Amino acid sequence: MERRYRLVLACPDRVGIVAMVSNFISSHGGSISDANQHSDPTTGWFFMRVEIGAVTLPFSLDELREAFTPIAQSFNMTWNMADSSKPKRVILMASKESHCLADLLYRYSSKELFCEIPCVISNHDDLRSMVEWHDIPYHHVPVDKDNKQPHFDKVQSLIEEYEADAIVLARYMQILPPALCDIYPFRIINIHHSFLPSFAGAKPYHQAHERGVKLIGATCHYVTQDLDAGPIIDQDVTRISHRDLPEEMVRLGRDVEKTVLSRGLRWHLEDRVLVHGNKTVVFN
Repeated sequence: MERRYRLVLACPDRVGIVAMVSNFISSHGGSISDANQHSDPTTGWFFMRVEIGAVTLPFSLDELREAFTPIAQSFNMTWNMADSSKPKRVILMASKESHCLADLLYRYSSKELFCEIPCVISNHDDLRSMVEWHDIPYHHVPVDKDNKQPHFDKVQSLIEEYEADAIVLARYMQILPPALCDIYPFRIINIHHSFLPSFAGAKPYHQAHERGVKLIGATCHYVTQDLDAGPIIDQDVTRISHRDLPEEMVRLGRDVEKTVLSRGLRWHLEDRVLVHGNKTVVFN
């Protein structure tokens, strides 16, 4: 794909934002290959994502950032620019269930996801052979249920060592401590089934079957201190009926989880997700 610079921004809504950004790009000979915008009438905020052909500009990315800074300041923008040719470094974390991890590894190896996966971290050793088959380092970091802090200290150390841009909890079944969540705001992505909070705890699909649930699904979201309540990136559902036994519901649920997590990660990697408060704007 053609190398592009991605500009994403959010600011209080006012007249002239689109014109100013477009004029800035065109005045330097830049070609806009993709543009999306959204004005939120509830909050009064404006959101925008623009892709610019890198070869059409006389700037490096750092020079482009410097040139754009006065405009960003004049509109009180929260903004970022990224180079589409530079893959983000994504650490995957898992426990025993393999479906989400296996799916992400497949999409990575088949180049459906443009990123680097420097390692996988797990609190169990069950998935080592699958990960190492992909020539990716596997770190088994056990958890002492009576003292989990050493586990999380080691996890943080590995994240820092591998210089991760994002962390994906691919059915990692430990609750991250608030301090770790605060270090990586909107960089930790999680997936969970749609039964929370109604069917929490063990065997949620069996609980849902007993209640005659007709829809099952999954939610992909950023991790915050509020358990499973961070800004939502993506969701999806599939319909079931009284004929579906719990085992079939589990299979269908796993399919949805895989799809939603990979889609949410892709949008994150492509800088399509803008967070405002506890909500997201997703330019997909």
